[in-house]
Amino acid sequence: MRTKKTINTLATITISVISTYFLMGVSATTQSVQPQTAANLQYQVGGTLYMQKAAEYRSLAYQAFNLARLRLDADLDKKNVKKLPKAERGMPRAIVVDIDETILDNSPAQAYSIANNAPFNLKDWYAWGEMRKAKAVPGAVAFLNYAVSKGAKIFYVSNRDEVQKQATIDNLKNVGLTDVGNDNVILRAGESSKEARRTAIAKTYRIVMLMGDNLDDFSNVFEKRSIADRFAETDKARENFGRNFIVLPNAMYGTWENAIYEYGRLSEAQKAEKRMSALELP
Repeated sequence: MRTKKTINTLATITISVISTYFLMGVSATTQSVQPQTAANLQYQVGGTLYMQKAAEYRSLAYQAFNLARLRLDADLDKKNVKKLPKAERGMPRAIVVDIDETILDNSPAQAYSIANNAPFNLKDWYAWGEMRKAKAVPGAVAFLNYAVSKGAKIFYVSNRDEVQKQATIDNLKNVGLTDVGNDNVILRAGESSKEARRTAIAKTYRIVMLMGDNLDDFSNVFEKRSIADRFAETDKARENFGRNFIVLPNAMYGTWENAIYEYGRLSEAQKAEKRMSALELP
């Protein structure tokens, strides 16, 4: 749990950099990058451009939210409600969604990191969040507002830090979402696992579906598992995907990359070596 002193410090950091982050351009901010890392983030260019410039990415996002609507409509059908266990029939519906790269598109922040050769850091991340400028992932707003109109409660379960809550709420409202507030934007207050937060929601709501760009958004069985184990757990859960698990594409970052690094705290050079050794060649 963050102390009041920590939160004040983070707020001070955010305020100090917000005036320069993005607004003054890459050349003006490059000097703030610490030379200690000697990072080369060019490997992230392809994934970031895919998210920003590929119509195929947009089509996959629309596909995910179109499928989510079909699943919700099926759940609303009274014939299907009668098939539920009696204890669940009267429970209000909930849809649990991740935020970053599921509802909000943070690819400009990723592009900034690449242009400045600056690996992910909280100072830049908080500054981007304070700008409240992230656009919606294609299809997200239309689907979520439709779900709200049908009586579903949306819960935004994210591993953003609590200090970012107001900026996050503002950004979600800015893109046009109608059901956003302190009660249903649930950020990380301690551990990064979302399992406890999902369990708490399930005590009073029937979770119709979960949506995310990372397998950790769906179940703790995927958390901190090896590549082979993540594949195996995915195969076990294959009937859930497209039903109550709706996955959004994210080629920029994710636990899939952490699995390549075996969840270790590695230097940029070590990470590059791990990436190359993970490639499957002819």
